[in-house]
Amino acid sequence: MKADHRHELKTNELADWLAHFPEWTKENRNTLIATAAIIVLALLVYFVKFYRADVIDLQRHENLTGLVSQIPGQKSVVAQAASQGTDQSFALLTTADNLEDAAKNSSDDNMAAHALIKRGETLRAELHYRLGDVSREDLAQRIAQAQASYTEALERASGSPALAARAQYGLGLCEEELGNFAAAADLYRKVAENTDYAGTTAQAGAVHRLDTMEDYKTAVVFPPAPAPKDPNASAPTIQIGPGATNAPIKIELPESVTTPDVPTVPAPKTDEVPVPSEPAPATDANEPGGS
Repeated sequence: MKADHRHELKTNELADWLAHFPEWTKENRNTLIATAAIIVLALLVYFVKFYRADVIDLQRHENLTGLVSQIPGQKSVVAQAASQGTDQSFALLTTADNLEDAAKNSSDDNMAAHALIKRGETLRAELHYRLGDVSREDLAQRIAQAQASYTEALERASGSPALAARAQYGLGLCEEELGNFAAAADLYRKVAENTDYAGTTAQAGAVHRLDTMEDYKTAVVFPPAPAPKDPNASAPTIQIGPGATNAPIKIELPESVTTPDVPTVPAPKTDEVPVPSEPAPATDANEPGGS
């Protein structure tokens, strides 16, 4: 009975609340509107902060991938232009600036570190692809930019040993570019001896540079370029007639060389067959002179 009574009371309370719900809505209209606005605002904040942020990060990741993937092809174009006497190394500086922007706009430290490392590599490559001589001031300025990029990458890649090793290895390359071989060797040893970098390509590269650095201390002197060919010069042409290819070759023997006599072989004899003589013509008695 008690359970039935409690159920009856709850049913009555629900019916009473439903009956007074329109009136309660009117009385608490402002509160309901404010609550609904807060819920909608919370949903918008969630959309902007999380969903839209994920979409933007994905777009930035695609942009960075595109920049990195186009660097080898861009180097090839610059090298091809250099072979024709045209300097287009400045195009690499545009890519370096785009990589810097990608690093600044990325909220992912690993992505930013990767962009900064590729920027350092691109800045150093611009020096290598220049046609003209690089002054000491230009070298120091460009390498300083690359060092700043590698240093920032090392700070942001603290959670990725592979990226940190690449950044520190890049700093060693910068010192080597400047001719500071002792400082470069110290950086290479730090990369080579760091157990956190075990198995990374940067560690293998550092070990290789330590083994071969002595070969790069000597200045390389190239011979002067050959004189350009005369554009008006014509290439010789050789014409071979159809009879020249099949002409017989006559070899004359020296006088001291004699050829051996070749014995003649007589033709075989054949049996003689007598040829019968033709019979004399018969004479007719009726012809004149007949007997």
